[in-house]
Amino acid sequence: MRRSSVRGEGANTQAAGEISGGGAGASGTVPPQRGGSGAARRAGGGPTRRQGRRRVLRWTASVLSLLILGTAAAGYLYYRHLNGSIHTDELNLGETKLGGSKPNAFGQTPLNILLIGSDARDDEANQSLGGATDTFGGPPLADVQMLLHLSADRSNMSVVSMPRDTILMMPKCTEPGGKVHAASKGLVQTNESLQRGGPGCTVATWQELTKIPIDHFMMIDFKGVVSMADAIGGVPVCVEENIHSRTRDGKGSGLKLPKGTSVIQGEQALQWLRTRYGFEDGTDIGRTHAQHQYMTSMAREFRKNAKLTNPVKLNSLAQAAIEAMVVDNGLNKIDKLYDLSMELKKVPPGRITMTTMPWVYSTKPGMDGRVEPMAGEAEAVFRMIREDIALDGKGSGTPEGGASPSPGVSAAPGTPGTPTTAPSTAPSTAPAAAPAKIAVTVRNATGGKDGTEVRVKNRANDVAAVLTGKGFTKAAADTQTGAEDTTVVRYATDAQAADAGAVATALGLPATSVQKSEEVPGITLFVGKDWRTGNAPTPPPPAPTVAPTSAHALNGDNEGACMAVQPGFTW
Repeated sequence: MRRSSVRGEGANTQAAGEISGGGAGASGTVPPQRGGSGAARRAGGGPTRRQGRRRVLRWTASVLSLLILGTAAAGYLYYRHLNGSIHTDELNLGETKLGGSKPNAFGQTPLNILLIGSDARDDEANQSLGGATDTFGGPPLADVQMLLHLSADRSNMSVVSMPRDTILMMPKCTEPGGKVHAASKGLVQTNESLQRGGPGCTVATWQELTKIPIDHFMMIDFKGVVSMADAIGGVPVCVEENIHSRTRDGKGSGLKLPKGTSVIQGEQALQWLRTRYGFEDGTDIGRTHAQHQYMTSMAREFRKNAKLTNPVKLNSLAQAAIEAMVVDNGLNKIDKLYDLSMELKKVPPGRITMTTMPWVYSTKPGMDGRVEPMAGEAEAVFRMIREDIALDGKGSGTPEGGASPSPGVSAAPGTPGTPTTAPSTAPSTAPAAAPAKIAVTVRNATGGKDGTEVRVKNRANDVAAVLTGKGFTKAAADTQTGAEDTTVVRYATDAQAADAGAVATALGLPATSVQKSEEVPGITLFVGKDWRTGNAPTPPPPAPTVAPTSAHALNGDNEGACMAVQPGFTW
């Protein structure tokens, strides 16, 4: 089992990189403080059929167009050999389990994949590419984090990047071996999540912040980006002026390109993806925008590049993809990666929308240069993902090849719509019991997570009475309290999932309010800050229909995208 990762724009021994800020999270968005990574591209794709006794699999050309990951898989490869080469890790190390994406009214299931770029400098290749000798062998940082959302009908794809300098609360994460990383007592930089047990804690952190169920993750490191970029054979990118990412004191990625469009690959592609000094205002935000340009350009290349029909070329792509990635256990077979790639392939570049989580600079002491989710607008983006609303504002359509999800990848194990081969630990699909037979504990959590408001007295008793009136005669107030911004129903075992859903439905709560948790003894209703009075929670405002302008959306068909160059970094 391997854990890859990506840190600051380090000093490359060949192309020179920007010196990493040192320890975990020691990188601000303000130029003088940053190191930072920026490369996280991955791939997948897989074989489909065996040819005689050789058991050879043929992959299709555009497969892991993964459109956004920068990897593709195809060619003739031995199935057993490839399966043995896949590196895996646990999906979610947190306490809150959202249970995977749920199908819509038509039985179609969306898919959420967290893409992670790690800055691990744990071997000679990554140390050479990453530079920053003071970080060699140190714990990795999740310096690139992008959530890829594939719509339920497969007509569109939305990608949301979280700036690596985002500060937030870290959830409790428990490693498979039992080591516990306690929940943070204060705000922590998001890229430190990878050090808390691996990518499964990065997934848990995203779920805690966004309430979006994450079905899979893919992680890649420095050398993986280079091998992928080499295998792809070149991606066109554009700068508005000549650029050289190099400061007087030797920081910078070393990227040097002339004005206009250039085709980059290999180490130069890694430089592009890691460049901060030289793009826009020299912050991590500019680097994120450059990554979006690279990925949308790559998606277009997959669609039109004739080289990808060459079996030898495709073989190289597939091998590079498998060797470069670490994935969750749900993608531990070539056929699963192949099915996933086929689903992603259904979306044309024109329906891919790359965005950045809306953010604001933090005003908290000691957090200069760090950013926080922008109130209202960040949640609007998260809500659109949760409710499967296209960020490009074009709504849903009928994708080529149909909208039905492929077996095995449409959702996490145990999610409705999952194949019958799901593990025995999957949540029960049995119908809910009658309300009078469902025991519900009610806790007062009306103070909210930030603690700015005092909990409403006797609120648990009042809501327990509301439940009793709806037939849940075993509802009872608890002396324990909580702190929640929105009302949630948590349950302890898979057998309680349907009953917990029945409680939520009776109260008019959304499906996302139902969560599995190891922290409750049974079905427990946490009455949040959104339900301080009355017999029902305050209904949310209408869902937005297009991403806010603060998300800096980039459409996959935009061939005119060109990066602005920071003053002082031209030649």
